[in-house]
Amino acid sequence: MQPTLAAARARIAAVRPKDYAATRNHLDGAVSGLSPYLTHGFVTLTEVLSGVAARHPLHVQHKFVYELGWRAFFRHVWAHRGDGILRSLHDGMLPDEAYARELPSDLRQARTGVPAIDAAVRTLYATGTLHNHARMWLASYAVHLRKLHWRSAADWLCAHLLDGDLASNHLSWQWVAGTGSHKPYLFNAGNVARFAPAAWHSPGTVIDTAYEMLDAIARSPQAVPSAPQGEGVTEPACLAEPPAALGCTAPDADAVRGREVWLVHPWNLGALPADLDPDARVIGLFVADFHRAWPWSERRWQFVGTRMAELAPQRWHGDARSIGQALAAAKRVRSLDEPHLAPWLSRWADCAPAPLLFPDVAYRFNSFSPWWAHVTRGLHSIDDLLAGRPIQPEVFP
Repeated sequence: MQPTLAAARARIAAVRPKDYAATRNHLDGAVSGLSPYLTHGFVTLTEVLSGVAARHPLHVQHKFVYELGWRAFFRHVWAHRGDGILRSLHDGMLPDEAYARELPSDLRQARTGVPAIDAAVRTLYATGTLHNHARMWLASYAVHLRKLHWRSAADWLCAHLLDGDLASNHLSWQWVAGTGSHKPYLFNAGNVARFAPAAWHSPGTVIDTAYEMLDAIARSPQAVPSAPQGEGVTEPACLAEPPAALGCTAPDADAVRGREVWLVHPWNLGALPADLDPDARVIGLFVADFHRAWPWSERRWQFVGTRMAELAPQRWHGDARSIGQALAAAKRVRSLDEPHLAPWLSRWADCAPAPLLFPDVAYRFNSFSPWWAHVTRGLHSIDDLLAGRPIQPEVFP
């Protein structure tokens, strides 16, 4: 996956909405592959939808538009709950203390003996990407069968994904776990056989059973016995600071003194703003405080860092205090707002709001369906949605 704007736009051009709707649940289906580009701000939801709609007829309730809505909904929940998304939103199948906090070694090493799970982990490590259906299988197995707490597993997955967005990733895990939904997500070997290639099929394993049995297992505090097989694979290291090859330096007040500054952060990798002063300094930014808490795989560092280097001649890596001290020397600092950097970014810069495709909603919705019904009320066409027309009528539950 190339970390370029051209690659992102090529993927937009390649979307076939009819094929997407028909095959998106299949691991070899016509998915877009746009998620890393959306997560890191190469393109926006609006740019994706307008690019696809320019080539294909769409309506507001089309499955492709609906799936874009899930990303916006997760950001809606994050905006209202803040760090609360990192804790169970409500009780799940079992109390939180019933789940282990340490990832089992056989799961880390892709040797659980369940081909669907081991293939998912190997794919994750090899590519930094994973089909959404495979993510759901992996999450369901880890939480409901192995009794691993969703938060520990979500942190692990997020570190290795190129598109590891805290809202989308952690709230999806909560949806599977039943702490962010009304029931747990369960799957069995028949589901894998229907949607995955033969190498993923898992007959005769712990998941080769009826849904009634899986539901009973999910409600029991007893984990299923593991049957590790083979030597497995080595988990790639996750790093709390950028590799030296990315050329980052310490924050430097002299580099920005008296200048207009545009901050390029890891979630702001789109084209530079059209109104940027020709003499402005463009500074790339990695905040050490964030990455100490949320390390990344080297693949993700390279994906983000390569694009950042195209945009910013200087890239800084430092703690929040040293960054703030350096930026205080600038005449003015601007950037794009981003909840991953919420504790710091607005203190350093005048932040433009992140662009929205769906209307902003002041009332907090706790589930997707009522949120979706609300934000699409009165929208009769894709043009209505892209034009940002207000919700009609403005009614809240």
